[in-house]
Amino acid sequence: MNPLALMHIKPLLQGFQERHPKFIQFLGYSVQALGEDSLLEIKITSADGTKAKTNLKITKEDLELMDKLKELVK
Repeated sequence: MNPLALMHIKPLLQGFQERHPKFIQFLGYSVQALGEDSLLEIKITSADGTKAKTNLKITKEDLELMDKLKELVK
């Protein structure tokens, strides 16, 4: 990873956390609650009312990826 790119992302991430603290808490809980074969569903409603929805079943490999990503952000 490019350390310079990480330096640019850090203030953006901090701003996101300040604007959406409940979402960050939710993500923290969700990552802990996810296990193999858990179902993750995402629904988005745009400002004009258009809706998109998808889901995925969490695999062992997905959990390994999440663990690696958690290590990177420490």
